[in-house]
Amino acid sequence: MLTRSESDLLAGELDEARRTRTTVRQLSLRYPDMTIADAYSVQQAWSDRMSADGRTIVGRKIGLTSQPMQRSMGITEPDYGFITDDMLFDSGGDVDFDAFIYPRVEVELAFTLKSNLVGPSVTAADVVRATSHISPSIEILDSRVEMTDVSGHRRTIVDTVSDNAADAGMIVGPGFLRPELLRPRELSAVLFINGVIEETGVASAVLGNPALGVAWLANRLAAYGQGLKGGETILSGSLIQSIPVARGDVVHGDFAELGAVTCRFL
Repeated sequence: MLTRSESDLLAGELDEARRTRTTVRQLSLRYPDMTIADAYSVQQAWSDRMSADGRTIVGRKIGLTSQPMQRSMGITEPDYGFITDDMLFDSGGDVDFDAFIYPRVEVELAFTLKSNLVGPSVTAADVVRATSHISPSIEILDSRVEMTDVSGHRRTIVDTVSDNAADAGMIVGPGFLRPELLRPRELSAVLFINGVIEETGVASAVLGNPALGVAWLANRLAAYGQGLKGGETILSGSLIQSIPVARGDVVHGDFAELGAVTCRFL
């Protein structure tokens, strides 16, 4: 188990990596006995550091919601991270490509809460009642921990969780869906990059129902004495695999009747 000082030290390294657009050596190699609980302690220390620096947590993200992704990481549940106010970008606007190390994008449903959700017994129905609206969104992912070591060792789940579940940005479109009208099997999204279709997905790919992901997160946070707050936006899990982007790329997520969300990396 990591000590508090070790968690704080690693959080400082990750924060510096984010600022300088560099990567740190895989934590899983430096601390071979590191657990997922240790990784969340590093993530929490990083969140505390950001709050102390004046940043505000405005939401959360849920990742690894598909069974193939969980199997590839050797886990049996999703992971999660936090979103601060400086990670927000406007739909239709420009995103500074140089603000990231290895940016990738995903399309997701964003749940904006109107009331608190506190576990441990939150259900999908509770999520529907606590949600103001659902919107289309793009999540920007990045890696402050090296993805592959010089030896060929790939990062593990403790690296990803420590690295804020790879979260680096959120773009929410203007679309508005009342939560009780969500039909996961009927709502799909298409990701275009420079006008070319890169991926398609359906909302039911996220645990069968993205609202279940939000409920899982509220219940998972309860173990740490935390919950989801009214006003926060929750990225409920990607409908597709992540796609790398390059400078100049125009990214467009088309969610059919729910509308679209877009950005350009400059």
